[in-house]
Amino acid sequence: MKRFLGLMLVALLSLGSANAAEAGWLTDYKKAEKQAAAENKPLVINFTGSDWCGWCIRLDKEVFSQTEFVDYAKDNVVLLKLDFPRGKPQSDAEKKQNVELAEKFGVQGFPTIIVLDAKAKPIGKLGYQKGGAANWIASLEKVTKK
Repeated sequence: MKRFLGLMLVALLSLGSANAAEAGWLTDYKKAEKQAAAENKPLVINFTGSDWCGWCIRLDKEVFSQTEFVDYAKDNVVLLKLDFPRGKPQSDAEKKQNVELAEKFGVQGFPTIIVLDAKAKPIGKLGYQKGGAANWIASLEKVTKK
C-alpha cells in the first residue's frame, strides 16, 4: 500500500510540473510579440506537433517541462507554442496563424524553435538536443547573448 501511495505521489508531482511549464507558453503571436517588446526579452517560438511528433514530445519532456527551464524562461524569455496537432482540437484562427508563421519562418520539420529578439527580428534557430534542460538553455543563451 505504501508503495502504491508513493507511486501516486510521483505521478501527481509529474503532472504538476508539466502543468507549470505549460502555463508559461502563449499561443497568440501578436500577444507574444507585444510582451517580448514590452519586457525587452527574446521570443522563443516552438513549432511543434505536440501529440504525434516523437522528438517534440521528447523535447517537451526533457527540457520544457523541467523546473530548471521553467524558472529560466520566466525571467529571461517570452514563450510561444505554435502547435500542429493531429488529435487535439484547435480553432480555425489558431490553425491559420500557425500555418502562416511556419511559412514565414521557413519551418520544414518539427520541432523547430525560432528565436526572435525583442524587436521581432530572427536571431537563431534550435531544435532537439541531448543533454536536458541545462544544455538546451546554454544553447539558447548562445543565440540570445550574441
